Amino acid sequence: MINKRLLIKNLLAHNNENTFFDKKLRINIGEKEGKAKLLKHICALANSNPNNNSFIVVGVEDEDNAIVGVDFFDDSKIQNLINAYLTNPPIVQYENIPFPHLPDDKVVGLVTIRPIEGLTSLRKNIWKYFGGAVFFRDGSISMPKVFDIEIKDVNSKIVTAIENNSQNNIELTLNGVFDFLKNRKDYNPQYKVFKEYFVVCWSGQEKKVKDEVFYSRVDIELVSEQVRLFFSALDEVSIEINNDAFTIIEYVNLGFQNQDKYVKLEETLIEFNNNVSYNITSKLLFKSPEYDKKELHHIYNSNLALLKKVEQHNTLTLQQETDLKNSPITFLICYFNGFTDAFSQLEKAKSIYKSYGKDVYELYKKSIRIYRKVKYN
Repeated sequence: MINKRLLIKNLLAHNNENTFFDKKLRINIGEKEGKAKLLKHICALANSNPNNNSFIVVGVEDEDNAIVGVDFFDDSKIQNLINAYLTNPPIVQYENIPFPHLPDDKVVGLVTIRPIEGLTSLRKNIWKYFGGAVFFRDGSISMPKVFDIEIKDVNSKIVTAIENNSQNNIELTLNGVFDFLKNRKDYNPQYKVFKEYFVVCWSGQEKKVKDEVFYSRVDIELVSEQVRLFFSALDEVSIEINNDAFTIIEYVNLGFQNQDKYVKLEETLIEFNNNVSYNITSKLLFKSPEYDKKELHHIYNSNLALLKKVEQHNTLTLQQETDLKNSPITFLICYFNGFTDAFSQLEKAKSIYKSYGKDVYELYKKSIRIYRKVKYN
């Protein structure tokens, strides 16, 4: 089993960027330029390495290989982007790898591009790259190629040697478990061994709502591979464990008028196999709660009137202040129930919420976060 932290160290120690390895300080797929550049590199690495894995390490300084880390990242975003823009897309996995010297909220991103038969090319135009373009690695640079396209295998022995040199051992596993139990002692850390080989550590802050138990500030670490999953203090998840799998279900609170109503958003399943392998898969579970349309119309119009009052600097009653705090989530509920303008009204009100105080603005940001999660999935 490959220890991903060791793999990153060995990649950085082996050489500078080359035909099977690239490094980035950060990636940005929120903008077209960032998406296009990432697609170009993945396309080039896939084409240049038909018989071996290739890698992109994210969170590393270019000049001196200093490991500075990046924020946690949802790996499904990359695979969705690749499937949308590349023809013959490779299988790509993004993993969040912790390093002891980094703060708790920083990790190193490891992008693994698995070999695939045939050429990978751009499916459609993006930024300054045209649909149909084919990229290859020329040393440390991803370059377009339009003639004499020939796929060669030149890296298999080197990559195999690096991966073999990154195998896990008992000492690394035990150190990883002890470090986790020590560093997460305030959040009830636990561990579980799967299939007599995989060790999973996890911790979280427990929260009971009626008969249900939720967790926030959840850390999950596959110690054998040094792969980490993280759910922040803003997330609320349930955890189910059996002999074959570790299941995390993320919830969003779409309660109406100060009442908690937890709705399933997404399931993340870590499944362990008998052949010393594991899979991490995600599945969208979200179904919007439905409310009475007449009541929603009344609340929607009341929200608009309330925002206008705040904009005009009118004094609010205590009840109106409560309604203002509730308005971001009620706008979102209205949107999920067919009020197509509700989300644009929520976005327009950003400056109003921000000016009214930190608590109200945090509730606005929470609603935007829920919307983005649902919309993305």
